[in-house]
Amino acid sequence: MDDRTIDLIFAGSLENLPPVSSKIVRIFTSSTFTDTTMERNTLMAKCYPKIKDYCREKHGLEFQVVDMRWGVRDEATDDHMTTELCMKEIQNCQRLSMGPNFVVFLGQKYGYRPIPTYILSSELQMIRDELAATGHDATLIDTWYRKDSNAVPPISVLQPISSILINFNNKRIPKLQAEDQAKWWDTLNKFQKLFRKAAASLYQQNKMDPDAMHNYFMSVTEREVINGILNVKNTKNHCLAYIRMINNINLQNLKKASLFVDIINRSLDSESAKLLANLRDERLPAKIESSNMQKYTVEWIGREGLDNETHEDYLKHFITHFYKNIVKLVDRAMRKEDSSAQGQIVTEILQHLHACNNSVKVFYGREESLEHIHQYMTNDSDKLLVLYGEGGCGKTSLLAKTASMSTSTEWFKNAKPISIIRFLGTTPDSSALTPTLISICQQISYNFMLPFDGIPDDLVPLTAHFKYLLTLATKEQPLVLFLDSVDQLTGTQDANKVSWLPTRLPPYCKILVSCASEESNPEVSREYHILRRMVDVEENFIEVKALGEELAMKVVKMWMRTACRDLTNYQWRLVSNAIEKCSLPIFVKLVFAEICRWRSYTKSQDTHLASTVMDSIMMLFERIEKQHGRILVFHALAYITAAKSGLSESELEDLISLDDKVLDDVYQYHLPPVRRIPPLLWTRIRNDLPNYLSEREADGVSVMNWYHRQFRDTAKERYFKNMNMAMYFHSMIADYFLGIWGGGNPKPFKYTEIQRHRFNLTDKEGVADRKVPVQPLVFYSKDGKVSRYNLRKFGELPFHLVRSRRFKDLYENVLFNYEWLHAKLSSCPLQAVLADYEDASNHIEDKDAKRELMLVADALRLGGAVLGQYPNMLAPQLIGRLLPEVGKNPNIKMLLNDCDIKGPVHCSLLPVYHCLHTPGGPLKYSLEGHQFAVFAICLTSDYRYVVSISNRFITWDLSTSDLTRDVNPNIEGIMQQLVLSPDNKWAAAYTNNNQASSRGGGIFFNGLRSLFCFLS
Repeated sequence: MDDRTIDLIFAGSLENLPPVSSKIVRIFTSSTFTDTTMERNTLMAKCYPKIKDYCREKHGLEFQVVDMRWGVRDEATDDHMTTELCMKEIQNCQRLSMGPNFVVFLGQKYGYRPIPTYILSSELQMIRDELAATGHDATLIDTWYRKDSNAVPPISVLQPISSILINFNNKRIPKLQAEDQAKWWDTLNKFQKLFRKAAASLYQQNKMDPDAMHNYFMSVTEREVINGILNVKNTKNHCLAYIRMINNINLQNLKKASLFVDIINRSLDSESAKLLANLRDERLPAKIESSNMQKYTVEWIGREGLDNETHEDYLKHFITHFYKNIVKLVDRAMRKEDSSAQGQIVTEILQHLHACNNSVKVFYGREESLEHIHQYMTNDSDKLLVLYGEGGCGKTSLLAKTASMSTSTEWFKNAKPISIIRFLGTTPDSSALTPTLISICQQISYNFMLPFDGIPDDLVPLTAHFKYLLTLATKEQPLVLFLDSVDQLTGTQDANKVSWLPTRLPPYCKILVSCASEESNPEVSREYHILRRMVDVEENFIEVKALGEELAMKVVKMWMRTACRDLTNYQWRLVSNAIEKCSLPIFVKLVFAEICRWRSYTKSQDTHLASTVMDSIMMLFERIEKQHGRILVFHALAYITAAKSGLSESELEDLISLDDKVLDDVYQYHLPPVRRIPPLLWTRIRNDLPNYLSEREADGVSVMNWYHRQFRDTAKERYFKNMNMAMYFHSMIADYFLGIWGGGNPKPFKYTEIQRHRFNLTDKEGVADRKVPVQPLVFYSKDGKVSRYNLRKFGELPFHLVRSRRFKDLYENVLFNYEWLHAKLSSCPLQAVLADYEDASNHIEDKDAKRELMLVADALRLGGAVLGQYPNMLAPQLIGRLLPEVGKNPNIKMLLNDCDIKGPVHCSLLPVYHCLHTPGGPLKYSLEGHQFAVFAICLTSDYRYVVSISNRFITWDLSTSDLTRDVNPNIEGIMQQLVLSPDNKWAAAYTNNNQASSRGGGIFFNGLRSLFCFLS
């Protein structure tokens, strides 16, 4: 990235943004269906798990493989959507992957050549006329293709196979299914001949160009190679090709030979061979670097031709070469990655700028609110501006639109504004307050040429530094901050999440924030009410309301135009009736997503719209369950909903691969070579949930989570109504992060009745390695040094053990486990460790266990000042404080035994006697912060905070011992006689040394706003 681009990113410019660097290695593997089964199965079993471990341990990257053929029984799917999904997945891999993103395996088979799912109606008519003119019967086209006039221009759609051959998917009656499948292959064969004949003839008459003609001849694999390699600029860093030729294929055994070459009418298909040779031997080598291409020649041996035993050497070389090549491309990409503080903040800012652009793309209307914001931006108001409203009312897109208008020059004449845009809670560094403030301070510092190392890490001085940086704004370089969803921040030390915001802004600085406010939900509206007290100017609050029927219909029509879609008059009336009942933007988006699926020929009973947001989401879930299988969808969405901070795609695939309820359903009619979920299945579900699952980072990994609170609430309502099911999902996730089945430990399963009957199995049970990773607390480099901590395990495991009520596992592996506590203290703040004890305590009824939890938590808290700096002192701190409690507390005894055995690795000086303050005594915390003696303290009326004075005001949170305010009024002398106002807003004290007169001077301090004023 050049310097000018970096300057523009730091200034918050939304023009010509480069892509965001990701935390994922995601490769699309392209191959034909039957001839590469041996190689793909070997990679799945022996190579991918190793690459996954390498990426995770060496670089902290997720490794994902998209093999759309693996685990899928048949190339033909009922809805003909596979080709389109493959192309989307190739784009996803190119967008997301760090390093390699596409690998092709080619042999001597050109492969499946489907007929197009969508054809322009005008083109299909041309083909139909051509066939009629040459004496062919075109009724086949009229049976299988239907014209969709809702598409602009109209397209003809190939109908689902089972809508005409109703037993095509009927696995329960294999005989009927086999008949209908044979009929479909026969129909497909006829179609291919008709289409190719007509297309070739139209091309000769110059009525069709070569690409349009080739569309009717092309295999899926060629289409993938075109999109994955031939149309790509930089193949050297992203693409690999493997070519395998087999000598002496036995064509006498046609059944076996047809798996490896294209056969037509019991002999070689010369047309396919010609097309393949052109792709494999000419176009591919001309495009890809020779170092990224590997060729193999193997012999046909025995009846099978190829198998694992006879071709062991070839397979060994193949997977070794594959591993080395992928690792080489990953390492190369990581070397280019800027891992400096500046590189990380560029990545952070870019994520928010892209999110802003995506929101602006679909924004229409709201002129009145925009004018109100424009007035605020250009007037001399020194307060925040607050956008508020219920969830899903469009606050985010209004804030994004405002940001895009203020970065262009129309609002700030003769000035170059610096825009700081944060959609809080969408990235790891914008989810908690401290990293958010650090990244904002870094962005401002860069623009005013200040070093990053002056930015404090601790929240109190950090907040003060942030407020100082705001004062650097000038007329020529104003500062504008856009902070979406301030109520979503975690890790604020007060109970309120907004007290860090300045209530008085310096000149040339504006801050726009959004937060939720719902009359019926006081919990959701808490931060809004605090902001009302902080910003007591009515015109600085803008309520973002529903769009209203007229604007909502206008927006839907604009979106439909952009999507090149329309509706019939009857369908438009249905939309109007639904929007009359609810016009919240989130509802309008759900309506839009639903009606985009409607064809002009869709039956009226299939065009139903709900009238509330929750019902709309329920309908969406129900449709996806019907389409992709209820158990699979139920479990996949339940895992995402159950997770504390979302799941990465490979974590979700691993979890489903460990879930035998799902695998029994998916594999009820066949036995997979590796007992894992086929990647295609989740891809299809995710494709039907566009924009509802957001990608964000958590614990250094890219995870999926629900974008809107309403989706999470609906998923909980739908999937967690039965408490036993909720516990089942939490327990499965806990097992995964405990690593019970990781690193090759096979998991037992029971064969289904159908499997035992179909495959004549005598055993009722089997065991299978699910290829999931181990879950150590710490990853070590080859030389034995700590390379990374397993932050995903620290974040998720305690949460799920508590919610699955597995308290014994929780005590042994987490809360009374020395290695866990040491590793988590070494990589996370003390507060994160204490939060696990608090969470467990809130969910446990057993009084003795609760007392033990609180004793350990209090011991950690008492030692907090030491442990925050020196986590290696953990064992002496715990033993020195908790020895008297060993007798009657078995879990504490277990923990201290653990400290005795494992503690000396980190600190060999272990106390033999009780020598430090024991928790449960009069001392709760040491509150350290004043440089001089403390002259007065006061408790707030709710007993939540203690305010103290010397030459400064310091406030502590009594529930956590955290310092929440540190205000130095910079006066000479010592303050005395502290009193608080009944509403806790003001603290008053007087000084013993007033420069103005001999009588004592007074000082008032506003604790809510961090303001103070002097009285003589």
